[in-house]
Amino acid sequence: MSGGDGAYASVEICAGAGGQAVGLHNAGFSHRALIEVDPHAAQTLRYNTEKQGWRRCEVLEEDLTTFSAADLEKRIQTEDAKKLALISGGVPCPPFSMAGKRLGADDERDLFPAMLDMVDKLRPRAVMIENVRGLLDEQFRAYRDQIKSRLEGLGYTVVFWKLLEARNFGVPQLRPRSILVAMMKSDAPYFIEPSGASKETTVADALEESMRQRFSAAETRTRDEANQAFAQWLAKAKAKNSVAPTLVGGSKKHGGADLGPTRAKRAWEELGVDAHGVAEPLGQTKDEERDLFGPRGPKLTVAQAALIQGFPEQWKFVGRKTAAYRQVGNAFPPLVAQAVGEAIFEALNAADRKETPPEPPEATLVIGERRLELSAG
Repeated sequence: MSGGDGAYASVEICAGAGGQAVGLHNAGFSHRALIEVDPHAAQTLRYNTEKQGWRRCEVLEEDLTTFSAADLEKRIQTEDAKKLALISGGVPCPPFSMAGKRLGADDERDLFPAMLDMVDKLRPRAVMIENVRGLLDEQFRAYRDQIKSRLEGLGYTVVFWKLLEARNFGVPQLRPRSILVAMMKSDAPYFIEPSGASKETTVADALEESMRQRFSAAETRTRDEANQAFAQWLAKAKAKNSVAPTLVGGSKKHGGADLGPTRAKRAWEELGVDAHGVAEPLGQTKDEERDLFGPRGPKLTVAQAALIQGFPEQWKFVGRKTAAYRQVGNAFPPLVAQAVGEAIFEALNAADRKETPPEPPEATLVIGERRLELSAG
């Protein structure tokens, strides 16, 4: 499915560089507002939404600690605010990340309350929130229960709160994310969990064409030498035949961009990629020895890192190299967002058509080596 200007209007908070927005647009939702505090990411959203012709989509560069649902209602058309089908967002991960202090609700960056306040005020038919896998740890059970209780008190049913692995949805990367979906009680019975892609996409699949272009454009090697270097990279990537490790965007507190910690760098090297930095864009390389012909293999450009996240090639990232890479590294893979978005879209559609709700799936309880099929009723 592809859409974007249909009947189901949506608003997204913490939109970043647009990974979730791209996926939900392709699932058929029509964005009315994308809210993002980072100026580089907001510029990326403005550039692409205008370039892609996303009509009626406002990009609002706002801080959700001070920007409220009432403020949003003043910035978008009144009818849109009253008839929202979906509020989505990737609220900040550090409060729940293994890489942080895991302060949860005590972390000043926790924006779940702001998200739920917006849901309370605007009452969309569905809510979708993505975060790191750590949110599903036992440590945060009480916090999850609070979120669920708040949503239930507002008339929603949490129909889905699980870990989805990006590689299962055609993304050439290991990237587990916790996804929460809540729907109004009248719509909830129609929700069917998203299914994965039929085939895994590997790093070789994702990067073959862009690597061919980069090596073909080399100026410090003969055509034969460049072709041979490309063939060596491709053979190594195909021999490994796997997805990439998780891209890490990092924060403004750290130095220049690279593709992750030591273990990730070793995994990239097995794929023929030098993860110690990010290359200049195609056609702008000043040091081919560094970017393309180093002993560890070629470095990735920002555009290639975006392919590893599953972004479409036409989605461009605004800002200098490090700022642009951080937008990519911190993104939510569009293909995962699309799969969840399609499940929500189809549920809303089925409810509007007054179809008979699907039978609840049977739950399976495993005790020792016995498997008991339990009726969901």
